[in-house]
Amino acid sequence: MFDRRIKIAPSILSADFANFGAECRAIEAQGADWVHVDVMDGHFVPNLTFGPAMCAAIRPHIDGVMDVHLMIAPVDPFIDAYANAGADIITAHLEAGPHIHRTLQAIRATGKKAGLALNPGTGTDAVAHLIDLCDLICVMTVNPGFGGQKFIDMTAKIRDLRRLIGDRPVHIEIDGGVTPETAPLVAAAGADVLVAGSAVFKGGSVSNPAPYGANIAAIRQAAERAQG
Repeated sequence: MFDRRIKIAPSILSADFANFGAECRAIEAQGADWVHVDVMDGHFVPNLTFGPAMCAAIRPHIDGVMDVHLMIAPVDPFIDAYANAGADIITAHLEAGPHIHRTLQAIRATGKKAGLALNPGTGTDAVAHLIDLCDLICVMTVNPGFGGQKFIDMTAKIRDLRRLIGDRPVHIEIDGGVTPETAPLVAAAGADVLVAGSAVFKGGSVSNPAPYGANIAAIRQAAERAQG
């Protein structure tokens, strides 16, 4: 059932790499709605992270949504692998190739939900022609590639997307620099899925997960107050 209630999607880019399964279980137990997996190829973005085998390995440890963000180029040759690894949502960047319409079709053809990500320097002009193939639009509020970056204000873009989406069942996701201080800005503009890495994982661990819950609750409460 589609809804626009605030959802918190911790990015495991900020988790303990030696304990991914336990980290996924811990954040869900502490209130995470989705688990966000940042896939980077060292080419489209200047970092190298997770392949399909890692996604398949953590899938049994995730009860809810596995939200896979492909910061890679090309995208199309890897769609089936991430779908088979258990992704529920597969998001590709508009900037990653010349045929994003085909990419979104290919994601949908696997039976998975299709996301479209926009870098900070990318406008919303092209989205109108793609929106009916999207289940989610991800607005990057940092330049992709690394965790822990400073938030870039994209509230005007979020408001534009909210108008474009209208009553369609399409989520607006925010990725980058989300904290209890920035969450109200994006929620008030129309976002409903908030990706947070360091802001969720700071102060906690697999053996001491309570801070994860406190951090998730603080982000959620700040966003919900702004959402009204």
